[in-house]
Amino acid sequence: MLVADRYRLDETIGRGGMGEVWRATDELLGRTVAVKLLAAEADDTTTQRFRREAEIAARLNHPHVVALYDAGSHQGRPYLVMEYVEGRSLAQELSARGGLAPEWVADLAAQIAAGLSAAHQQGVIHRDVKPGNLLLSADGTVKIADFGIARIADEASVSLTATGQLMGTSTYLAPERALGRPAGPASDVYALGCVLYELLTGHPPFQGDTAAAVVHQHISATPARPGQLRSGLPGSLEDYLLRLLAKEPGHRPTAERVSDWFAAWRDSRTAPSPAPGAVMPTAQLPGAAVTSSAPLARRRSTVLLGIAGVVIFGASFLVGTTLINEASAPPGKSRPSPSSTTSATSAVTEPSVDEQTTAATTGSAPPEPSALPTPQQTTPPPPIPTVSPTTPSGSSSPSTTSPPKPGKKKSDKPKREG
Repeated sequence: MLVADRYRLDETIGRGGMGEVWRATDELLGRTVAVKLLAAEADDTTTQRFRREAEIAARLNHPHVVALYDAGSHQGRPYLVMEYVEGRSLAQELSARGGLAPEWVADLAAQIAAGLSAAHQQGVIHRDVKPGNLLLSADGTVKIADFGIARIADEASVSLTATGQLMGTSTYLAPERALGRPAGPASDVYALGCVLYELLTGHPPFQGDTAAAVVHQHISATPARPGQLRSGLPGSLEDYLLRLLAKEPGHRPTAERVSDWFAAWRDSRTAPSPAPGAVMPTAQLPGAAVTSSAPLARRRSTVLLGIAGVVIFGASFLVGTTLINEASAPPGKSRPSPSSTTSATSAVTEPSVDEQTTAATTGSAPPEPSALPTPQQTTPPPPIPTVSPTTPSGSSSPSTTSPPKPGKKKSDKPKREG
């Protein structure tokens, strides 16, 4: 069967008094979808409600709510095209497993409450939160289904029959709804609390032989602590869960707060704690100093380069001083022999470690190496003592003659005879 010349119905996956649900293929986009067809015998009032609920579902866009793709009418029967969730409902999960692990229940609770919060922000009240309307995909994502139709079906199920029996999903019915008050966001929170109670213990909070007996317990009875039905449950989880089942709507937390609390509790239980004395990786410690061998090696290289620079500067300074002394020596004074200059230069350019240490601790600091020393800028140190050029008595200089010895001056007057 091809609906609206586009959606090919492949297999029936659900059926109820309001209609049926098919797994179908979108021939235009080539994807699998879910098609809901209203029952052919539905009256005008039911048809109007179906279309109104389709408009409400179109307002919701959230990862934990089944998305609405399309809506229309085929051969006089209204239809909705919804997102197809590959998996099974939480009702099927309960039948297969019984009670679930507390951490998994907390994860499911955080997702469901997030979807309900998104709906409440749009003014939409689900009014039929139950395991059969919560679809679990293969990757663990939960999606809320049956917005609108489930609410209409729920309204029909809670109405009194001719025999005075209350039919429908009374197991998850909020007390205010059982008393005839209008449903609100807190009603969905109460229903979620009943679902979580059942996921933990394998049993709903209230059970009875008839729907009326169960509804009466919702109004007046106090549920047993989940730990009485299943040992080992964390006390904090029990306490918060029972807050969702408060009789007064105003005493229940909002769906947003429920999602935040269960997400935080789940993360605190699943986050690994470091072993005692373990060192956390550097990437997880913002602002911490990084210690490695590279900075130490750089510091050693810097020290060695500094020592080498001081040695080179000292050698240049002494060589320049020697040249200045030679250039400024007065004429006639003998210059140091090349051999002594060479040895002095060698001693400066190749100092031992002991000599460097002694010079650094006892000598005066060298001038700033901003410019080369010149005779005008730098005062030369005292000249190195040299042998006086005066020739000792009794010897002659190879380059000069000795002046005559001073004596009595001869008289220029002629000598008398006689």
